[in-house]
Amino acid sequence: MRILKRVFQSIVLVLIIFTAYAFISGKTYLFKSAYYNFSNIDDYLIFDNNVVKAGTAKPWTFAPNYNKINYPDSVNALMEKLQTVGLLVIQNNAISFEKYWDGYSDTSHSGSFSMAKSVVSILIGAAIREGKIKSVEQPVGDFLPAFKEVEKANVKIVDLLTMSSGTDWNESYWNPFSVTAEIYYGTDAYKTATGVHMIKKPGTYHYYKSGDTQLLGLIVEKATGKTLSEYAAEKLWKPLGASYDAFWSVDHPGGHEKAYCCLNSNTRDFARIGKFMLDSGKIDGVPVIDSAYYAASIKPCGIIDTKGMTCDYYGYQWWIDPEHKEIFYARGILGQYIIMIPSKKLIIVRLAKRTARERVHTVPTEVRYLINWGLSM
Repeated sequence: MRILKRVFQSIVLVLIIFTAYAFISGKTYLFKSAYYNFSNIDDYLIFDNNVVKAGTAKPWTFAPNYNKINYPDSVNALMEKLQTVGLLVIQNNAISFEKYWDGYSDTSHSGSFSMAKSVVSILIGAAIREGKIKSVEQPVGDFLPAFKEVEKANVKIVDLLTMSSGTDWNESYWNPFSVTAEIYYGTDAYKTATGVHMIKKPGTYHYYKSGDTQLLGLIVEKATGKTLSEYAAEKLWKPLGASYDAFWSVDHPGGHEKAYCCLNSNTRDFARIGKFMLDSGKIDGVPVIDSAYYAASIKPCGIIDTKGMTCDYYGYQWWIDPEHKEIFYARGILGQYIIMIPSKKLIIVRLAKRTARERVHTVPTEVRYLINWGLSM
């Protein structure tokens, strides 16, 4: 009984200290972080959301061999092991394969996580084409006052796009005290994103940081005078013919979208982003982003990374397969992917609850399986 009493007293003491710290430091997001513990693909249900409105739907057609293509047992086994909830293949603008698990379907919404980063890159490109942003070389300080400060004044939009801003953002997903947890569960994304400090010269060091994308989202808002959701609906969701509204989680009602994550949709509508990119940034033949911006988006940035190697796997918020330079993809932390294989006119969308831990030159195991499968078609 004495031992149990001591354990109980220790737990109470920890809770008191935790609560006091949260209130004194102003980090009250810690309560939400502690309650929900880890991020989930249905987290949009616990957050406030802005609506990315759909317009007139342009339904996908079905290929003559719909769900009759070769689907290797090895791919299926891995998909099930990693708790895939949706797998979709579109080739030549027609659905050739799709499969769903765990009660999800082609209409089920789930989180994009960092696939949203690639969408934000598109929106930056659209704002440049519109003249709302001069170019990728424009200083971030032209849009965000915090970056007019001396040490941040040299950061350009291109540095954010290539994850080479040089800021001290701590990309830790499991540390509840990190800025990544704070921006995910907190209520002031603007303050969190702009409160960074410089530790490297901009454009010289590639380090993956969600904070860089959040800054890009804030720039889109400032440049266009619209929320990310409004601008995404105008430039992508409506003209692409999405079938359903999407939901983009925000830090609080009327606040800012979590640009680096949290765009919630379904397999078929996420695939429309893939079609947009296979069409070189055009919709019905009309450019939404300039050809030069499109090309740079899916070209390795070539900046030295954390391992001292030249980055040959990341462009403007898009991942690139170092083994097949034509193949690029959007990627979320729990195994969300939009994979484009241009030579096959192929799009693969995978939504899931888990990703493999193994990486071969930055490419997750399941992505390599899906790419190899796609190349065999």
